[in-house]
Amino acid sequence: MKGFEHVIQAPFNAINNNDFRLKGKWRTEFFGNNYPIILELGCGKGEYSVELAEKHPDKNFLGVDIKGARLWKGAKIALDKKLTNVGFLRTNIEIISQFFGQEEIDEIWLTFPDPQMKKLRKRLTSTTFLKKYKTFLKKDGIIHLKTDSKFQYSYTSALVHLNEFEILAETDNLYESDILNDILRIKTFYEKQWLERRIPIKYLAFRLNSKNWQEPDIKIEKDEYRSFGRSAREIQ
Repeated sequence: MKGFEHVIQAPFNAINNNDFRLKGKWRTEFFGNNYPIILELGCGKGEYSVELAEKHPDKNFLGVDIKGARLWKGAKIALDKKLTNVGFLRTNIEIISQFFGQEEIDEIWLTFPDPQMKKLRKRLTSTTFLKKYKTFLKKDGIIHLKTDSKFQYSYTSALVHLNEFEILAETDNLYESDILNDILRIKTFYEKQWLERRIPIKYLAFRLNSKNWQEPDIKIEKDEYRSFGRSAREIQ
């Protein structure tokens, strides 16, 4: 990916706890415009970022993941389609706040993140990560969660309600809901496989417009299956 101008590789050991050189300058120095920036965190192969960029040429999209082999596919597709409003950042999401300035990001998409059922500190919708997002997300910025995981959805919903964040949309079965639209119909490689296994897709959209940062003190039932590549089996 070193030959791709729309890809930046800056994992933890590359920036050594320093703020990244493009912090606060992504619009002008990376995208070369003043359009809103939407992040896809844990973007995998980047399908969502690429399709969003196609549908919204008046917005910038940046897919973030640490796995270069996955990012390469999305980066190559974007290059082949000559999309100028989409880029990719290879880094650790744990240090994401070192890359963006205050109110630099308009929206965040979390597309099928690992639910991290045993590691709260690594859960991308935990208060630990939400606090990081708040440092660079616009005041009215939206966080979108799209997931197959009942655990991830239940946990995030409980957290959002507990902290009284503004909920814009919430459903535990997206494709049977009345909020489905062209954007939410975009299916990633893994999403198609979840649907083939008859696992409902959940969706939650909310704003961080509260000063509360509490973790829900409830017992949440763990998923009865594992992600692909880890003894996946079909829910009956």
